[in-house]
Amino acid sequence: MSTTTSPERPQLDHPPSAEDDVQTLASVNAAPASAPKSRAFYLSFVAIMVATFLSALDLTAIGTALPTIANALNDTKGDYTWVGSAYALSSTAFIPLSGNLADTFGRRPIMLISIAFFAVGSALAGASQNMDMMIAARAIQGIGGGGIINLSEILTADLVPLAERGLYQGMLGLVWSFASSIGPPIGGALANEGSKAWRWLFYLNLPLTGIAFFLVWTFLSVRTPEGSIRSKLALVDWTGNAILIVGAGLAIIGMTWGGIRYPWQSAQVLAPLIIGFALMIVFAIYEAKVPERPTIPRDIVSNRTSLSGLLTTAAHGIVSISMIYYLPVFFQACFGASPIRSAVDFLPGALVVAPFALTTGIVVTITKQYRIVNWVGWVISIVGFGLYTLLRQDASVAQWVGFQVVVSIGMGILYAGPVFPLLAPLPNNRTASALALFSFTRSFFQTWGITISGTILQNMLLKKLPADFVAQFPAGFEIAFAAIPAIKLLEEPLRTQVQAAFAESMATIWQTMIGISGLGLLCSFLMAEVPLGTTVDENYALQEKDEKLGDAEKR
Repeated sequence: MSTTTSPERPQLDHPPSAEDDVQTLASVNAAPASAPKSRAFYLSFVAIMVATFLSALDLTAIGTALPTIANALNDTKGDYTWVGSAYALSSTAFIPLSGNLADTFGRRPIMLISIAFFAVGSALAGASQNMDMMIAARAIQGIGGGGIINLSEILTADLVPLAERGLYQGMLGLVWSFASSIGPPIGGALANEGSKAWRWLFYLNLPLTGIAFFLVWTFLSVRTPEGSIRSKLALVDWTGNAILIVGAGLAIIGMTWGGIRYPWQSAQVLAPLIIGFALMIVFAIYEAKVPERPTIPRDIVSNRTSLSGLLTTAAHGIVSISMIYYLPVFFQACFGASPIRSAVDFLPGALVVAPFALTTGIVVTITKQYRIVNWVGWVISIVGFGLYTLLRQDASVAQWVGFQVVVSIGMGILYAGPVFPLLAPLPNNRTASALALFSFTRSFFQTWGITISGTILQNMLLKKLPADFVAQFPAGFEIAFAAIPAIKLLEEPLRTQVQAAFAESMATIWQTMIGISGLGLLCSFLMAEVPLGTTVDENYALQEKDEKLGDAEKR
């Protein structure tokens, strides 16, 4: 028995251009069809899917339970927003470090550590006695959640060549979509069960983390780099990661506070924003000049095709989270839906995203072309957000369901589309760093999306809501979340006026998303059609290959 290993992609002695990409990679990618996947492969992939399900379920279930959690923990300062923000902050900031550590210590131990962080954070969140404890627990959870999301992408790349990866990326998308669909109803149901039932939202993570940990420990048999712990620690870009963690954290704090807790022009907002972005610029300069093994290798962002993938990922992060975060707000404010009902009303979109992500991956796998699917995704998104601007408080079911489906088709395509141009021009040994940057970009700009949309909604509501209605609420609260519970108690015609103000204000959000989707479309034109890779990085491949090679040599 013999095995054929495709050659590693060649390293270029200068930043690769699109033309370099095509010329140097075409011969490498003309490889034979891959062999059937083994039992070890499928068991390893199941472990990845369970870990993905765990992270997605928690991320999407918390929103509908937030008012109940805030009330149970006697939150009188509006700190409940940090239950989500603390998770997003730590998750985003530590993503590049998790990729750096995975390259140095191997994927499996970092995934196990991430699951352990998630479990500890879940236990502490469920046991929280006050809001400060809850926020700290969510920060710990976020470190684990960010690592799980990042390592899931990296491990999939280790197991499947880019040319075949569409189907498997789509399967992860299906898992994510399913968890995202059942998460909000679960959160809403637990929130409605009483003042203590919400704790099970976190305690339920513990058996799931146990299953995920067991599956990863038992079945995820990928190779681990050799060397002592001391030598591996020396390879980690600790300085670069520290600069990025502090910089990204401060920037996210500024964006979270801006326009909600403090005015945008206040020192409390401007100081973390300015210092945070300055540190991120310092990080970029440092990465380009100092470390021998940087967290973000320069060739990832120095070719236009990979750069285009990152830019479109940033735009998609903004528009996708705006839809996910604020469409349920529309249902609650304009239709009087309960938290759990708004989650159900969101299902038409949530259930459409994953099938189209899967379809996109299959199309790219079959055609070996990724530019057209990215263009189609952005065009459909622009049309869909245009339709959203027509939604009013008296919209029919056919309108809000149909419009939601159109936007979700575009969003689903773009969940899968940008990763192909990002990775296609790069050698396999850049995959982990590139995917860490990919996950960081999406997560960081999702924070931007929540901030941009929240600021627009806040400002527009202050203009459009009746002044005597606004005066009922304390300054510093996000008016949307503070006002929604009171709407159903209003007498006519004030109730209709308030609902109309919400619908008109949210139309401004959707108009902004049209513009950002247009920028995403323009950025996608930078892509060159680079041949898709047909090999994986053998340094992190399944260990079963070692066994097969040993058997072949004995024969």
